[in-house]
Amino acid sequence: MRRKLVIGAAALLAAGAAGATAAVASGDDGEGTVTGPQADRATAAALVETGGGTANAVERDGEDGATWEVEVTTPSGKTVDVRLDEDFQVVVVEGDNETPDDDG
Repeated sequence: MRRKLVIGAAALLAAGAAGATAAVASGDDGEGTVTGPQADRATAAALVETGGGTANAVERDGEDGATWEVEVTTPSGKTVDVRLDEDFQVVVVEGDNETPDDDG
């Protein structure tokens, strides 16, 4: 019985990890995307703030007193950075003004 419980728990963890990966689309701007339960909470809070959309990246942040930054493409197609504090409360929402590197 214990073996079934361990196997079931492992399957549940694997499913949760797959869901977390799906929640953050791959958007590589050269900075590391954070994953895990706290990143999932940050993503959920950011998507509530923007009324939905797609989370492109989740990062640890220190700007504007924030702890988290979630880049979101809103349902209207606009990309914004949602900064959240350590309690996942919105600090500020800013337009994403990053531009591709110009090497030449």
